[in-house]
Amino acid sequence: MTDNKITDALQIVLADNYALYLKTQNYHWNVTGANFRSLHLLFEEQYTDLFTANDDIAERIRTLGSKVPATLGIFASVTNIEDGNENADAQTMVKELADDQAKILKSLTNALHAAQKAQDEATIDFIINRIGVHEKAAWILRSSLL
Repeated sequence: MTDNKITDALQIVLADNYALYLKTQNYHWNVTGANFRSLHLLFEEQYTDLFTANDDIAERIRTLGSKVPATLGIFASVTNIEDGNENADAQTMVKELADDQAKILKSLTNALHAAQKAQDEATIDFIINRIGVHEKAAWILRSSLL
């Protein structure tokens, strides 16, 4: 049942998701400014979803028959998401997170293409759902920029 192209692509999605989770939580803890309350709550909502998605992505990889290499070192070596700067101003935080949503959408699209090529309907459905979540998150973040 293992399709290495799908699981390889999903492992990049997992690394991106985990890195985005950490960055979003970092910004949740460290955001300041006039929009503190709304951004603090927005970031919490987003990192909570990302936390749950980490498990869902890993379980999808396991369902496909692969192990999930899950160390910070492995994630750091394949993620497209850069670390956040806890000293960044609120607008920079929002812009970076919006840009990062675009990065994870690209990873999800690559995984979707692999799943479509393999005609893996369950993985296709899973990825399409995650794409919708990240598109909405990107829209909310972009709409929060001054």
